[in-house]
Amino acid sequence: MLFTDDTAEALRAAVWLVNSAEDPQTLDTLADHEAFLTEFPYSGRLDRDDDELTALRGIRPRLRRMLLGDREDMADQVNGVLAETTLAPRLVRHDGADWHLHAVADDRPLAERVLIETAMALIDVIRADEGSRISICADDSCEALALDLSRNRSKRYCSTTCTNRNAVAAYRARRAHE
Repeated sequence: MLFTDDTAEALRAAVWLVNSAEDPQTLDTLADHEAFLTEFPYSGRLDRDDDELTALRGIRPRLRRMLLGDREDMADQVNGVLAETTLAPRLVRHDGADWHLHAVADDRPLAERVLIETAMALIDVIRADEGSRISICADDSCEALALDLSRNRSKRYCSTTCTNRNAVAAYRARRAHE
């Protein structure tokens, strides 16, 4: 296993949020917000209202900067997030998840907790020098992020859609040369 489960899950959630800003946008309604919470079941305070949705949408550019920087920039971004927040770290076990670290109180706003959990996950990425596992999708027409948690570092695309589009294009190019 490359990263602990909580680190991988925080990275997946952050990438999902960042990619929700790409066309077609997928975090426009409270139903979209609920889909995010279903996919990534955060514990603690969940307001499930328009303000929380707006706050989640508002952190997407910052998450993108945090995830895409080189190692030095990533560390600067993480330190910035950590410096802005009153930390209350503690080990917890809940909802079938084994012991893991919660860095802020559960009653803090969801967007703040997402930023902190992403920062905590990026600490592992930085320490392991694995920043190359987060990149922009290899599809030339896509700006979404691709998160590669595979052992063989084979993931290049953000989604099955981009993977399939490029596989079909490569197939057609090969067929044209036959």
